Amino acid sequence: MNLRLVVENFMKYGVLICIRCHDYRKQDLLLGATLYALVPCHLFVAYLVELAAAQHAKGDLGRLKRGETQKSSRQARAAFQAAWYIIAWSHGINVSFCLLVTTYTVYFHIHHPLIGTICQIHAIIVWLKNCSYAFTNRDLRHALLNPETSASLPEIYSACAYPRNVTFSNLCYFWWAPTLVYQPVYPRTSSIRWFFVCKRVSECLGLSMFIWLASAQYAAPVLRNSLNKLATLDVASIIERLMKLSTISLVIWLAGFFAIFQSILNALAEVMRFADREFYTEWWNSPSVGNYWRTWNKPVYHFMRRHIYSPLVGRGWSSNFASAMVFVFSGFLHELLVGIPTHNVLGVAFIGMVAQLPMIALTAPLEKMQGVNGKIAGNCIFWISFCLVGQPLAALLYFFAWQAKYGSVSKEV
Repeated sequence: MNLRLVVENFMKYGVLICIRCHDYRKQDLLLGATLYALVPCHLFVAYLVELAAAQHAKGDLGRLKRGETQKSSRQARAAFQAAWYIIAWSHGINVSFCLLVTTYTVYFHIHHPLIGTICQIHAIIVWLKNCSYAFTNRDLRHALLNPETSASLPEIYSACAYPRNVTFSNLCYFWWAPTLVYQPVYPRTSSIRWFFVCKRVSECLGLSMFIWLASAQYAAPVLRNSLNKLATLDVASIIERLMKLSTISLVIWLAGFFAIFQSILNALAEVMRFADREFYTEWWNSPSVGNYWRTWNKPVYHFMRRHIYSPLVGRGWSSNFASAMVFVFSGFLHELLVGIPTHNVLGVAFIGMVAQLPMIALTAPLEKMQGVNGKIAGNCIFWISFCLVGQPLAALLYFFAWQAKYGSVSKEV
């Protein structure tokens, strides 16, 4: 945004920033705080399930080491399989309640979309951590009872071999670690740099203030001025509004990206002495849409690859099918994250994620072309789709749906 646009905005709208103008209901704050406090309890339920599973696995291992007969071994394996199903169902019920209770409460009882979004983000993060904790410990149990497969485990796991990793302190570290993929042990730094933490926290606070100011002063007027155009399906005006909205939405998104992936996650990693700090790579230079999705959000990418893509490929499914399932699953999570807090499950976020598959197929050959021309073309396609078609259109549609349900559009109707 240049200075002329800033001056023009103030001349046209004046100062729109108002702390008391937000519709924060007391019920929203109470329910939001309650959900934020209760959702992590599901991690401790998963810990109790794994504690019982570890005891059962140690019993099976002891019977095998005592050299019981082949028949007894078969019986022990059958008993282990039955116990595994009980453990799997216990984890499944636990993680389902983790997400379902929050989703129901946010959709039906929390009105303010920002509070609802914070609750949904927190619930989804804990849900993903729960899933990774259960899946990884399942694999470690299998390796314990089948030593011939333990060679495939990372060497770092030997520092805290199963079942010694199933402890309360180990779970608490994973709870706060800036990762979604569980490991028994992580690379650690030697000390905490508190000046580094204060710097990152200051960046986050400053950027949060900037996002609030930019949203209230610049994004909100553009969205409100677009409602009548969208209601009358004035295509030319809608395109013009999307192009105008693309600038401020990109600025806000970049500020949010820096605040989360550069400031918050690095501050949290420093406090936890978490050594793996690659939360993103140079996604802005992506020569294809697929490269962008592999580089902009490393924690989610690692989860999807570890727990969805690789298991599907390992079971004989094609890489294309596995990638499609990753984006379908991601689309489901995006719709929960956007549609539930706005009380409008439109399917736009889901369709937007699934629609990335043809974009990936379109730009993948450009990435593989020799020379720079193909990569430049792929990067241009990525930025055009990212700036004009993606976020601005989704923001406009969900804002229109919100206004149609609660705001000015509903009053006019």
